[in-house]
Amino acid sequence: MKKKKRLGLKIGIGVLVLLLAALAFAGNYLVDFAIVRKEEAKDVAPESTVTAENQAVIEANTEKIKEQTAQWLTNVRQEEAQLESEDGLQLKGDVFWTDPDSHKWLIAVHGYTGRRQDMQDVAGFYGLQGYNVLTPDMRAHGESQGKYIGMGWLDRKDVLGWIQYVIDLDDQAEIILHGISMGAATVMMTSGEELPPQVKGIVEDCGYTSVWDIFSDELSYLFHLPDFPILYAADGIAWLRAGYEFKGASALEQVKKSQVPILFIHGSEDNFVHTDMVYELYEACQSPKEILVIQGAGHGEAYKMDPNLYFDTVFTFLEKECS
Repeated sequence: MKKKKRLGLKIGIGVLVLLLAALAFAGNYLVDFAIVRKEEAKDVAPESTVTAENQAVIEANTEKIKEQTAQWLTNVRQEEAQLESEDGLQLKGDVFWTDPDSHKWLIAVHGYTGRRQDMQDVAGFYGLQGYNVLTPDMRAHGESQGKYIGMGWLDRKDVLGWIQYVIDLDDQAEIILHGISMGAATVMMTSGEELPPQVKGIVEDCGYTSVWDIFSDELSYLFHLPDFPILYAADGIAWLRAGYEFKGASALEQVKKSQVPILFIHGSEDNFVHTDMVYELYEACQSPKEILVIQGAGHGEAYKMDPNLYFDTVFTFLEKECS
C-alpha cells in the first residue's frame, strides 16, 4: 500500500514538473516572440478592416506626404545624435535643424520593430511649422543597442534622456513628444514621470493601455489562447530576462499622473490596438486633453487617412494648450 502511495506521489510530482517545464517553455517562447530584438519589421497585426475605398485614399495621401517629406529633408541640416541609456546602451538618433533660431522642438517616437526614419513623415509636418526635430531609434531597434524591446516602459527612461539631450542643445527648447503605436505608448508612459518644464505637450497616436493588454489581445488572435497560464508565466519571465513586467508597464496608470497636456488620436478601424483603448486613456488622463478619432483609418493610418484634419487638430491643440 505504501509503495503504491509513494509511486502515486512520484507520478504526481513528475506530472507537475512536466507541466511547469511546459509552462516555462511556453512563457519563454512568448517572450522571445514578443520582445526579443527583431532584425526586420514584424507584422503581427490582424488583417485590416479598412475598406478598399479608404485604403485608396490612404495610399494617395501617403504618396503626397512622401513628396512633402523629401522636399523638407532637402532644406534641413541633419546630424546624428547619440545617447547612453541609464543601463549603458548606446542609443542613436537624428537631429533635423529646420531653423536654428527656433526653440520649438519635436521628439518623434516610432513604433514596434520600426526605426527612426519611420517618423520622418510626421516630422516634416512639424518642420513646416518651424520645429526642429529629434527622431531616436528606440532600444533594440534600428542602430540603437539592446536585446529586449521595452514596449514603451524601458523606453520612457530613454526618452527622458533624449529630452535632456535636446535641452543641452537648446536650453530654451519648448518640446513636444509625438509617438505612434508603441511610440505612443512610450510618450504616454513618459508623461507620468517628472518632466522638465521644457516639455510642453504630448501627442499620442494609437497607443495601447498597457503591455499586458496588447499582449493579451495578441495571444488571443494569433494563438487563440487565454491569458492564463501562459501570459502570467511570460510576465514573470520578462521581469527576469528584460527587467520589466507586462502588467506594471501601463500607459493608463501613467497618464493619470501626467501634468502636461495630451492629445489622444486613434483610427476608428484600428483592430490591432483597439479603438476602445483611446477612450479609456482619455478618461484616465487628468491633465488638459483632447481626443480625435479619424473615421475610416486603421492602425497607424490616421494621419494618412485625413492629414489636414489630423495636423490641423495637432497644431491647434498645441497652440491652445502648450504655448
